[in-house]
Amino acid sequence: MLTKIGAGEIIYDLRKKIQQAKFDLKQLGDPVSVLPELVESANLLRSNEYLSKANEKKSELISAYEQHAEALEKLLSSVFEIQQELKEILKEQSTLISSKRKKPLKSKSKSKK
Repeated sequence: MLTKIGAGEIIYDLRKKIQQAKFDLKQLGDPVSVLPELVESANLLRSNEYLSKANEKKSELISAYEQHAEALEKLLSSVFEIQQELKEILKEQSTLISSKRKKPLKSKSKSKK
């Protein structure tokens, strides 16, 4: 059942995507500090560029986490379905075992000595 939804591969790929987005975000470093020798508009442009890149990476990260959570929910749902199926199998086996015990054993005919 888990292979049907490809849970392992999906979760692995999403985990890689999350790690890459975190790495990219970390690579951006801190916002550019204001440099007194530059014109104020240049500082604003640098700050805006940083904020745009950081916002893009954070959006990617949120999207990857959302997809990861959905994949985990599907996986958990499959686990619960399997658990329910196993409970039903155990009930059936228990019923079969108890019904076999309740049936009287056929007595063997007495052998003549």
